[in-house]
Amino acid sequence: MTRHASSARSRARRLALQALYQWQVGRQNPKEIEVQLTEAGSTKNLDLEYFQTLFRSIPAESEALEESLAPQLDRPVAQLDPVERAILLIGTFELTCRMDVPSRVILNEAVELAKRFGAEQSHRFVNGVLDKVARVARGREMAE
Repeated sequence: MTRHASSARSRARRLALQALYQWQVGRQNPKEIEVQLTEAGSTKNLDLEYFQTLFRSIPAESEALEESLAPQLDRPVAQLDPVERAILLIGTFELTCRMDVPSRVILNEAVELAKRFGAEQSHRFVNGVLDKVARVARGREMAE
């Protein structure tokens, strides 16, 4: 993947984080959020298809993703900070459903999102949780 494609995908994850945050906090319909972000011009210079894959899939599959995530947490999913929860949902979705993306890329992207948008030490928490999810979802890849 080229550097441009990589940064376009990073921006797609960032917008997905924003959209998932809105979805959790505002309880708005995901389709409405997507339209709102698209009309606001928020989808420029990003991998639109990847954003749509993330944001259309994660709310639809949130229960299954949270079930994959729950055993790796030290508290109930409902008690997570909305930013951390959104980052963990993105990472869990990618680790379990996007085998075309290397786990190290997924973990790095999640940590970067947590450093930029999360609480002071949330990047450590996110990294630890997603590392455990990756060991379950991608045991062979993680052993290499």
